[in-house]
Amino acid sequence: MELRTTGYDHPDAELLTAEVQQEYIRRYGEVDVTEMRPEHFSAPHGIFVVGYLDGAPVACGGWRAKDSSHPFLLDGDAELKRMFVVPTARGRGLARVMLRHLEEQAGAAGRTRVVLETGTEQPEAVALYASEGYQPITKFGLYRDAPKCICLGKELAPR
Repeated sequence: MELRTTGYDHPDAELLTAEVQQEYIRRYGEVDVTEMRPEHFSAPHGIFVVGYLDGAPVACGGWRAKDSSHPFLLDGDAELKRMFVVPTARGRGLARVMLRHLEEQAGAAGRTRVVLETGTEQPEAVALYASEGYQPITKFGLYRDAPKCICLGKELAPR
């Protein structure tokens, strides 16, 4: 898979993030209304990446800087957002490739921990994150009081 840092407002990123929202509707019955703006994913405060197979966009994900001004988060946190692989490309390890790339980029930008929100209706994501060393953390974000919300974090190795 070819990884390209595109920005959150790139047409391929917009296409894939719209598909993510449809996935949330299928799994949770509604879209995710967390505030997301292109500038959240602009260097040095974050990135958004699209993965391509044979020129077609098939995966996406990004991270954005967070700090202790956000409840339950720490200075140096990078929040993962919109990790997604299209259904026809699943089962090939593309999400793991994307996750490791985003972790590497967050660490290179000086972030010390990666945090994320997922949910009980995304068992594949929960399994991926657990296999990569993510552990439960204090819930944060818009859905922190939702019973289906799961928040995970992973310390990044010092650079």
